[in-house]
Amino acid sequence: MKLIHLTDIHLTTPGQTIGGRDPNANFENALTHALARHPDAEAIVITGDLSDWGERADYQRLRARIERLPVRVQLAIGNHDDRATFLEVFPELADADGHVQTRFSLSRGTGVVIDTWGPRSHAGFYCDKRCAWLDAALAQSEGPVFLFMHHHPVPSHVGPVDQIMLRDADAFGAIIAAHRQRIAHIFFGHCHFAFSGSLHGVPFSCARGTNHAGWADFTETAMLLGSDLPEAYAVVFAKGASVTVQMVEFGYRGAHRIEGSPDCAAWSRATMAR
Repeated sequence: MKLIHLTDIHLTTPGQTIGGRDPNANFENALTHALARHPDAEAIVITGDLSDWGERADYQRLRARIERLPVRVQLAIGNHDDRATFLEVFPELADADGHVQTRFSLSRGTGVVIDTWGPRSHAGFYCDKRCAWLDAALAQSEGPVFLFMHHHPVPSHVGPVDQIMLRDADAFGAIIAAHRQRIAHIFFGHCHFAFSGSLHGVPFSCARGTNHAGWADFTETAMLLGSDLPEAYAVVFAKGASVTVQMVEFGYRGAHRIEGSPDCAAWSRATMAR
């Protein structure tokens, strides 16, 4: 099974840029790159910050674009989004309590998308109602479960970034702990830099994003930092007992070099490129 994980696409008014980059063009570049190389992907999941300012026009253009794709797309919302405006355009994605939470079947298990949005805050939230929804969804889902969200539920150990992580991390973590045997992986974005680890023994990965990149400076105490790292997405391979998450830096503009054959017998000081 193969999935594509995009995050932090930050669509905005056509012609506007963020960090000197065109988020609309980079979203299109990410789709083109991913689908050309992974046409067998079962789904694309975009984990939030779909719009840079939560504007209806961005969601309308997003809906028109993904409806033309040859693969299904699942959506989560992030802190830059506006839930009410988003649901005006995607009303079918609301759960019974009005949160953007869905389950979807995969050839191998179940995908679950959860809603960590909160008003007037860049931090994430997971209230009692959402916790109850996730607890029931995990109990009812055929494993393995692939869980997608926007905010990071574990510290990145970059101070300013962790000021806007998931505030209800302990309550969320308790649900993960209770169902850890059936959860294969947790995916999120928000940080704009890649990192990975585990939560109660469940592996997680954070993708960088399809437009502007962050920077993990562990000495910074006040400001969120950006960088000129390439735009990226993640491709997920689930086969047998393994799950592999590969970051694809589709925005890289440099050369690719042949460094030699993987055959050890072909390696020598005379033939190896150095």
